[in-house]
Amino acid sequence: MKHTVNSQSSDLAGLYTLSLRMVIGWTYFSAFWRRLILENKLIPDEKGYVGEKFNHFLPNALGIKPVIEYLVTHPDALQRSMMIFTIIEAIVGLFIIFGLFTRLMSIGIFSLAFGILLGSGWLGTTCLDEWQIGVLGIAGGFALFLSGSGAYSLDYYFMKNNKNFTQKKWFQWLGSGSLPISKPKVFVLAGSLTIFGLTLFTNQYFHGGVWGTFHNKSVKPKLEISNISHNYSDLKFEVYRTEGADVYGSFLIGIHILDKKGNILKELDHKELAGIPEKNIQNHYVAKVKPGKHSLVIPLGAKADVALNIDDILQKNEIHSLKLIDISGIEWIERIE
Repeated sequence: MKHTVNSQSSDLAGLYTLSLRMVIGWTYFSAFWRRLILENKLIPDEKGYVGEKFNHFLPNALGIKPVIEYLVTHPDALQRSMMIFTIIEAIVGLFIIFGLFTRLMSIGIFSLAFGILLGSGWLGTTCLDEWQIGVLGIAGGFALFLSGSGAYSLDYYFMKNNKNFTQKKWFQWLGSGSLPISKPKVFVLAGSLTIFGLTLFTNQYFHGGVWGTFHNKSVKPKLEISNISHNYSDLKFEVYRTEGADVYGSFLIGIHILDKKGNILKELDHKELAGIPEKNIQNHYVAKVKPGKHSLVIPLGAKADVALNIDDILQKNEIHSLKLIDISGIEWIERIE
């Protein structure tokens, strides 16, 4: 029995989503285009390396922190993953644009968007950028799975010319045409409510956008100080940047070592921080804490052990707390146990 393409409802559904298909397809294919054609962003230790962007996701990712942390602590695995991820985005995006195996590629769109949502849904400086990209990608992927591709697609071309593989049942599930489900209204309603529920949950989890106090963790930097210790020559501590804009570092312009009364026992200004030897900074991840031109730069997601020389503090037993000062004026103080 020949596969027919004259079912008006399925043909029109695929036709009506043409603009959605084109835009979503380019959204994902453009990731490949930006990273390899316009500029190579897959080279570690070079400016714009996409692995550092991936590192930015780590502090507040939902459910996939262990995966991200493993990759950013294993640079070779991270680079391979970024290359594979970029190739998958290119294939999925290009196939969606041309309407080839549309439903299979829509599953790819759904999966990629879901990964973006879980990893970076909390990011967005002026609005909820990454969260919106994630949830709209999931909804768009589901819509394309339901509609398939109509006219102006390779799926439609192959069906119209009665290619043998389009007669197979699997093609209806992975390509285009009438979707072979017995209760489409139930399927669509269940899928839509699930995606809507995921939207509300992640909006609340990442931003408090459904009830309570709305918050945006991308607005200002936040540093966590831990594992402070000292001996007669060095004071060591771990610093971890967990919030703030992903495109803008935290610029540390001051470090104070304080006594119980808050008096300064030792002070490092921006010039001294800019001159900290790199051997005194042990980075954990690919996003690196490092001395900049006028400060100590701490990118989003960076974690490092920092050592400070305290030979000039004569009364070591008076050391009580550590204060870090950002160029914005924000201060973080942690007591030394």
